[in-house]
Amino acid sequence: QRAALFGGEAQMAAGDVGELLVPYMPTIRVPKSGDRVYKTECAFSYESPDSEGGLYVCMNTFLGFGREHIERHYRKTGQCVYMHLKRHAIKKVPGASGGALPKRRNAKLFLDLETNGDLSSDDFEYEDEAKLVIFPDHYEISLPNIEELPALVTIACDALLSAKSPYRKQDPDSWEEELQASKHAKTLVQLDNGVRIPPSGWKCSKCDLRENLWLNLTDGSVLCGKWFFDGSGGNGHALEHYKEMGYPLAVKLGTITPDGADVYSFDEEEPVLDPHIAKHLAHFGIDMLQMQVTENGLRDNDIKPRVSEWEVIQEAGVKLKPMYGPGYTGMKNLGNSCYLNAVMQTIFSIPEFQRAYVGNLPRIFDYSPLDPTQDFNTQMAKLGHGLLSGQYSKPPKKSELIEQVMKEEHKPQQNGISPRMFKAFISKGHPEFSSNRQQDAQEFFLHLVNLVERNAVGSENPSDVFRFLVEERTQCCQSRKVRYTERVDYIMQLPVAMEAATNKDELIAYELKRQEAEAARRAPPELVRAKIPFSACLQAFSEPNNVDDFWSSALQAKSAGVKTSRFASFPEYLVVQIKKFTFGLDWVPKKLDVSIEMPDILDINHLRARGLQPGEEELPDVAPPIIIPDDPKGIVFSSFLAALDIDESAVMQLAEMGFPLEACRKAVYYTGNMGAEVAFNWIIAHMEEPDFAEPLAVSAFGGVDSTAAAGLGAVGLDNQPPEEMVAIIVSMGFQRSVAIQALKATNNNLERAVEWIFSHPEPEEESEPALDMMDMENNVNANILAATGSEEPRIKDGPGRYELFGFISHMGTSTMSGHYVCHLKKEGRWVIYNDLRVCASERPPKDLGYIYFYHRIPS
Repeated sequence: QRAALFGGEAQMAAGDVGELLVPYMPTIRVPKSGDRVYKTECAFSYESPDSEGGLYVCMNTFLGFGREHIERHYRKTGQCVYMHLKRHAIKKVPGASGGALPKRRNAKLFLDLETNGDLSSDDFEYEDEAKLVIFPDHYEISLPNIEELPALVTIACDALLSAKSPYRKQDPDSWEEELQASKHAKTLVQLDNGVRIPPSGWKCSKCDLRENLWLNLTDGSVLCGKWFFDGSGGNGHALEHYKEMGYPLAVKLGTITPDGADVYSFDEEEPVLDPHIAKHLAHFGIDMLQMQVTENGLRDNDIKPRVSEWEVIQEAGVKLKPMYGPGYTGMKNLGNSCYLNAVMQTIFSIPEFQRAYVGNLPRIFDYSPLDPTQDFNTQMAKLGHGLLSGQYSKPPKKSELIEQVMKEEHKPQQNGISPRMFKAFISKGHPEFSSNRQQDAQEFFLHLVNLVERNAVGSENPSDVFRFLVEERTQCCQSRKVRYTERVDYIMQLPVAMEAATNKDELIAYELKRQEAEAARRAPPELVRAKIPFSACLQAFSEPNNVDDFWSSALQAKSAGVKTSRFASFPEYLVVQIKKFTFGLDWVPKKLDVSIEMPDILDINHLRARGLQPGEEELPDVAPPIIIPDDPKGIVFSSFLAALDIDESAVMQLAEMGFPLEACRKAVYYTGNMGAEVAFNWIIAHMEEPDFAEPLAVSAFGGVDSTAAAGLGAVGLDNQPPEEMVAIIVSMGFQRSVAIQALKATNNNLERAVEWIFSHPEPEEESEPALDMMDMENNVNANILAATGSEEPRIKDGPGRYELFGFISHMGTSTMSGHYVCHLKKEGRWVIYNDLRVCASERPPKDLGYIYFYHRIPS
């Protein structure tokens, strides 16, 4: 029956087409503004119009489905009319000289698709085909068919085919426009004039400017740009040169890294991508893999092989064997999405995540909502299956390998999968992850864990394997009394003990040479990287930290204090972050370029917490005083701080950075205990205010009395969340209706409500009854969670002895730029995952990692 369904063609006679579609007319919709049309990718898999079976797009929901999943959608919804899209790759007819005919614009190419990586040569062209298909009999109606189709159907088909990608920029704060490859990149002619570009000391060849310089990729001229290129000024000589010579492409000097460069097309009048930028730069003696950033914006390519972190981490200069099959699937870089690729490759190498999503894939797909593109568990299962099935990681055929070698185009790269749908969903509503800017892999990991926690189905929550309890012991230096508190964490943050470097003399000599070279505008000396013993970093983690401006409840006054952290439990999987990133004097994040020999076997049993010890006396459980304004409506009760449960550890983290204690307390309070990072952003936004360092003053909202305020988590008589909580969330920039909905959905838990807002997109054009129903369902779910006691953290404690199985590395000077890759140990050997490039690792750079993943060794 299935073979009959997809095997044959049931073509309708011309006169019957209109009559056939009449019963289905009410289900056929015309895409309108705001509708997302998924015509390039299946909602459940990575099938596309390029795939053998093509893609079926529902004419009612505009969701796309591969052949394997179309029947599921038909049975679930009863929708019968789909548009079938198929792209055909056709080998070009050889010309008279034996080569392929010149490429021409193909009028039959109407799908907004990326070209197949295996068939992107000049030997192939593409044709797109569209049909209407009616289920369950699989009747096919070829398109276009204006004469026979009803007008509504014709309009709907045209609108669907012309609809833009749902991932394109919708508003200024969401997706950024992606750069397009220049039409000149592939055919660019470069003059063989012997020009070689030095690693430093550049200046415009027509004036003396030494900044905002552009290298013309045709003749190697170095000329200044105009002010509007990047705002740094210029005399426009690069543009004049184009008008005079017609050479279209230029690259900005100072932006070249192993990951790319800023390229401008004078002819197209916009920034562009140059897929062949490495070859074009090599023509003038510039090796991209050896380019390094210096603080004055200059680059250096006079570095010995395998010294720069770009080379070492990516294992440049070593012939790596490509890996294919299940678990060795690459992921396309969508434009600075390498942080996501590295984290997800690591996550789905963990058996608990494989079981939770890939193991439960049929159940997750069967019970997914009507729009699976907006369901977290569906998209996780889809991504996990894409990475682990091997379906999208097949070795090239022998004939293709021979052709690549003959054309000297062989690269160990596979088609892999594009995580575009996954990124669009998981980052929706997040101001940073929804952009195309580079992000911190550690922040994304925590964002992912939060979403896993919020969307866990059933009793199994895979993120439990990362969760552990931290015991914090705070001691008042004057009274010697102590306080023990516990908090949940997912990452062990290991400080870099720079003072323990074993090559201090070499570092001092290197720094002197570097400063001399910078002053003389010469190439910097060979890099010397600080070598830090891992034991020193572990010792720095375990040592007490000073807590300046500490408020002692024993003294009822400010005093000095020290804090020590220990593990109250050990997780199944230990995630260790090396705190390489710090802030410079200009508040720009910078990275410490260090080498730390991480152990393959890690034993931290000695860091097990022991609780209150004999002879220790606890600090009184008294909250710091809060200044009450002279307002008759003020909230007057001494336990208000305890009711709000301000995260004192977050307050102290900020205070340790040098901010006033009262400002830190306000930052944590006004950001709803969302952690030190969110509170830090509040501080930066408010530090210029005149009352920035004034004590926290709390006043009532709308005349609420003290009893109502004290019961901050209680639900009002009208089933509305407390006005105080609503006001706090609104003060963070969210709409009042969203704040109320989030609080209802989380049983008036302030911290979870803010998390809920980030993980749940705002409903689009929902009716009031629908919103009321959603509120009702969310309240029921929240009550169920509260009744089952799921608020208590689930801990998987055990021995503190671990084995390294993966690490994520970062290349670049800060989290705002650079590139991420990951190395994973699979089947007894290390494998490097560098976006689409998946290869057996020959020299895993375990000393240069950023985030390390350890698995507990069974006792």
